[in-house]
Amino acid sequence: MPQPNGYSINSAPLDKSEDIEPLIENDAVPPQCCSARLNLAFLMFLGFAVVYGLRVNLSVAMVAMVNTTDPKPSQNTSIIHACPLPAGSENTTDTFPQPEGTPQYPWDSETQGWLLGAFFFGYLCTQIPGGYLSGHFGGSIFLGLGVLGTAALTLLTPLAAQMGSYWLFALRALEGFGEGVTFPAMMAMWARWAPPLERSRLMTLSGSGANFGAFLALPLTGYICQTLGWPAVFYLCGGAGCLWAVFWFIFVSNDPRTHRRISEEERDYIINSIGSQGTGHGWSVPVLPMLLSVPLWAIIVTQMCSNWSYYTLLTSLPTYMDNILHFDLQSNGFLSALPYLGAWLFSTLSGVVADSLIERKVFSITNVRKLFTLAGVLPASALLVAVSYAGCSHILTVTFLTLSTTIGGATASGVYINQIDIAPRYAGILLGITNTFGTIPGVLAPIVTGYFTKDHTLAGWRMVFWVAAGINVGGALVYTIFGSGEIQPWAGTKEESAEAKKDRSRSIST
Repeated sequence: MPQPNGYSINSAPLDKSEDIEPLIENDAVPPQCCSARLNLAFLMFLGFAVVYGLRVNLSVAMVAMVNTTDPKPSQNTSIIHACPLPAGSENTTDTFPQPEGTPQYPWDSETQGWLLGAFFFGYLCTQIPGGYLSGHFGGSIFLGLGVLGTAALTLLTPLAAQMGSYWLFALRALEGFGEGVTFPAMMAMWARWAPPLERSRLMTLSGSGANFGAFLALPLTGYICQTLGWPAVFYLCGGAGCLWAVFWFIFVSNDPRTHRRISEEERDYIINSIGSQGTGHGWSVPVLPMLLSVPLWAIIVTQMCSNWSYYTLLTSLPTYMDNILHFDLQSNGFLSALPYLGAWLFSTLSGVVADSLIERKVFSITNVRKLFTLAGVLPASALLVAVSYAGCSHILTVTFLTLSTTIGGATASGVYINQIDIAPRYAGILLGITNTFGTIPGVLAPIVTGYFTKDHTLAGWRMVFWVAAGINVGGALVYTIFGSGEIQPWAGTKEESAEAKKDRSRSIST
């Protein structure tokens, strides 16, 4: 029985009894190797690696920036450690030595939580405007400026920290403000660049740069902090972002029609396979139908729930490695990075498998998105709970965390790219909407974690992991019930509406 959603968004209407075929036959598809669309995915991959490095470097550097994890203990009490300290470190007052003259600050756990969450206050503000403007004008300028602006502001981090925690909070919020446009701009660009049968692999490849960036930034931050001092982290990361922006503005175009180095064969393939959905949506968007769309709300709820666990680990895992397991700063960064190496590899692989299942008509787009969401969420949540019972075992903790985040990478081919399935023309603004709601956990999770873990106990961290896992599973169930991969009625173009009317007229006349 043919799937109702089809596999090419502009294929000719067929009778329901006919099999749905791709618009472009396999032997007519230009190779991906060295293609303009693959080069775009690779540049996006590097861009998101940079911005996620800029986002997470404070998580590790924070351990070096504060002079103690509990700067104001009571005079008549001693700190009780949840796990035993490594041999020879009981009498050490400076666990993470810095080069001479490197400043450190007396920030308590609550202040650190607010600083780690500050980024997301700004990040919330530009998601929807960024998606809307990217859908109208094209996403390349917004993605490029988003990365460049965030990188330039990162260079000011040491100065802001020296001026005080309020200044650093404001700077991180401004960085989030600049970076907020990047993911909506990416989605708007792929709406014009990604053929329907290649969406999963191209989008997961480019988006997996986020996990790769976290994987690189976490250990490198620890190493740089110990060798050059924590201010060097922000100078080097900011400089890398500025360098990337140069290549982006030279080699990238909003649309295959205006790309200077694309082959005619590839350009025609992309334009013909995407059809009228690969154009800008103009100034007007169907706001009310969007707000009433059940599949869109399913994405919103699921991303909010899934992001709670993701942001909890992204911002607080280095603190857990420090306060509970007492890893040194360099080991802390490396072990905190392992989960993101697995997620990077798993998400990229999931994109290839998802496209294959859709192209071979094994499952509909709807079922593929739900399958990969459940496959990524349920085992990952169970392993997250297992972390809370690993106690002081370094091996079990690192193993469970790595497996949890690795398997969670499968959701990259599920709910996280579903916006482009249900409304390709409006994918940028839809991702802006879903990411705005999905960023709320980025604000709340570090604050809640700081509240649960203010006494640095295993019981407090157990609450952190249980809450994250429970919220994650709840979101997956909502998506399984209400999610969809079909283009929504309000997302059609004028050309598609006219064609549908002609089809109905032909059906009546016959």
